[in-house]
Amino acid sequence: MRQDQSPSDARREDPDPALAPRAADPAAWRRFGRDMAVAALAIGAAAVAFVMAMDPYGLRAAPGRPGGPIMDRNQRFMYPQIARGGPFDAAVFGTSTARLLDPEDLDRAFGARFANLAINAATPDEQGRLAALFLAGRPVRAALFGLDATWCAGAPPRRTAHPFPDWLYEPEAPGAVLKQVNLQGLAVAGRVALHALHLAPERLRPDGYGVFTPPEAAYDLARARLHIRAGTRSDPEAVEPASGPDRPEAGMPALDRLDALLAALPAPARRIVAFMPVHVAAQGASGTEQGRREAACKARVAEIGRRRGALVVDFRIPSPVTTEDSNYWDALHYRLPIASRIVAGLKAAAETGADDSQGFYRVLARP
Repeated sequence: MRQDQSPSDARREDPDPALAPRAADPAAWRRFGRDMAVAALAIGAAAVAFVMAMDPYGLRAAPGRPGGPIMDRNQRFMYPQIARGGPFDAAVFGTSTARLLDPEDLDRAFGARFANLAINAATPDEQGRLAALFLAGRPVRAALFGLDATWCAGAPPRRTAHPFPDWLYEPEAPGAVLKQVNLQGLAVAGRVALHALHLAPERLRPDGYGVFTPPEAAYDLARARLHIRAGTRSDPEAVEPASGPDRPEAGMPALDRLDALLAALPAPARRIVAFMPVHVAAQGASGTEQGRREAACKARVAEIGRRRGALVVDFRIPSPVTTEDSNYWDALHYRLPIASRIVAGLKAAAETGADDSQGFYRVLARP
């Protein structure tokens, strides 16, 4: 060390060899990369095997062979397995206005084994896809279509903002085994595993039924009236599109789909079409554009029903039920006891072919 140099300066000029950084070892990096790739492949293979074993979307379901437990409330992903499998020979199709129809009540009324496949805010195309899947490869004894204003629209939307897995609605679901391996599929598979361990209940009954409205004990008439008058929905998914500015006599393409679905049912099957009983505030008033469109729509549905041998029942009318605020949570959704009255009305209409004496429904067509 020079005399004019401090000890610290000397350390900077002559570093200790033991403290010098080592050169990167290429072999070590290769081993690290290989181990990471093997681990990633192992984790991926384990995820695929886990999802395939749990079968979260019921891809193995078939007539007479039900899918797994319904462990997610996303109906668009869960209902295809009910449509594919299980003991059902009848089904309800529609939106949230038909969801409260209990399949067990319908079983007793019509002597069939019903599933309720009504989906919140489902478009006619989505309902048609699900109905076609249900009809494929199984004997069908009955089908009930619950209609809302979207069926009468001049240009009904094909899809909503809610994801719709087209791949699950193919009869054979090609490639679905791998398409279901994602974060959502893993989450549902995890719930299926928890259910198998008796650690989690089913989200919906195996027949698709679930009460989505608030508990009856929580009913507040004043609040319900606010929802009815404001046109708000207690179910945020329930969006019933307006008919739009087109003329009442303009085309209603969704009804062509309804006609085709009724025609596709086997000859002895019971065909039931029902306009659901929304509150009178959501109905088209006589003399208005919406009212004229609804009247034209009902007339065409009645004509389709007569041609296809269907019972067509209209609950979407001013009646002692639809004019009473205390029967509703909001403008679209009736309370749970009304669902039982609808089933009883459908049974009576099928047996008598006549309008309800109390004005709850009208029969527009009979087989």
